[in-house]
Amino acid sequence: MLGMRRVKEAELSESGWTASRLHFILMLILEVVMLIELIVLTGAGRLLPAFVTIALMSVIAAPVIFKGRFGVPIPSELHFFAALFIFATLFLGEVQGFYHKLWWWDLALHGFSGVLLGLLGFMFVYLVNENETVDVRMKPSFVALFAFFFAVGMGTIWEIFEFSMDELFGFDMQKAMFGDPSGLTDTMWDLIVDTIGSALMAGLGWLYMRRAKRERTDHWLRRFVDRYPNLFAD
Repeated sequence: MLGMRRVKEAELSESGWTASRLHFILMLILEVVMLIELIVLTGAGRLLPAFVTIALMSVIAAPVIFKGRFGVPIPSELHFFAALFIFATLFLGEVQGFYHKLWWWDLALHGFSGVLLGLLGFMFVYLVNENETVDVRMKPSFVALFAFFFAVGMGTIWEIFEFSMDELFGFDMQKAMFGDPSGLTDTMWDLIVDTIGSALMAGLGWLYMRRAKRERTDHWLRRFVDRYPNLFAD
């Protein structure tokens, strides 16, 4: 039994080290790409996009630079997906103008965000549900429902943020779409795609919990919990 435990701990340690190294390399690639663009923007005298790029570089790099100082560990997988989403929405979308160059860019990102936020909501409730110190046992249907509404709610908050930026600072985050210059069509399609992505993730999470409960096997979420045992520690 002790030997098997040591083997499992060694596997988790090796897996965690590999994930951390891959996470660092991917973050470095994003930072280098933005640094090159920052030099180009500064040379062209485009100070506002340059300032936005510096802010994005700082936000993405902070969890890596200050790792272990936040009190709660930030899993490398979650940070990578969050950084990738920020890079795609604000750097590629706003600074590089992908929202104007590719009409489907905004919809694709909202679909991705619906899936990502649904996964985040599902993981949060699932891990709380599996925590032995919390005397609560929630059904798979409730966990899936929470994940769905969490993702849709966060998507709605983002649309409010876009509206506020446009109204207060004259940004163009709510784009004209299908002949509607008001941005309303863009907002509604964003929410529709958010809802579809959230529903997809909630459904997959529900099926996962049903399967895990039925087969009683060690799935990837259990391995995730083993890698971050202090994620929900007091």
